[in-house]
Amino acid sequence: MARLTAQEAGSANILAFLDTIAHSEIGDALLLATDDGYNVLVGSSPQKPLTFTDYSHHPRVLNKKLDSTAAGRYQIIWPTWSWLLSSKGYMDFKPETQDYACIELIKGRNAYDAVANGDVELGLHLCRSEWASLPGAGYGQHEQKLGNLLAYYVGALGRYT
Repeated sequence: MARLTAQEAGSANILAFLDTIAHSEIGDALLLATDDGYNVLVGSSPQKPLTFTDYSHHPRVLNKKLDSTAAGRYQIIWPTWSWLLSSKGYMDFKPETQDYACIELIKGRNAYDAVANGDVELGLHLCRSEWASLPGAGYGQHEQKLGNLLAYYVGALGRYT
């Protein structure tokens, strides 16, 4: 579960959407096997979790096989995190900071209002170029099915309402 409250995130809908992104990017088994995904490096699997322990900064570990520095619950790559550092002034990579960062990325895709108002399908569509696992992302990686993500969102929303 996201570490922010509904008030901090803006609504329970936003928190459920954060959980849906984490589920899509990391999967439930890996979320359970780690610090709810907040310490996961790209290339992890439930059988072989690759994690980090220092939340003071983005780990900036390059997975050469995947050519990616994605890290954390929302698999944020270093260039994106670097931009967030300079534009939003984040001081660490703690779970709460990752949640706020994810919200900023959702806002950057003009999806925040749609999600806050419960239009999750539109939110997923608008965010598909931010997260490779979302339907229609087109990055050549495994994409989740829209119906599965919508069903997951409904279940996640029940944890916050």
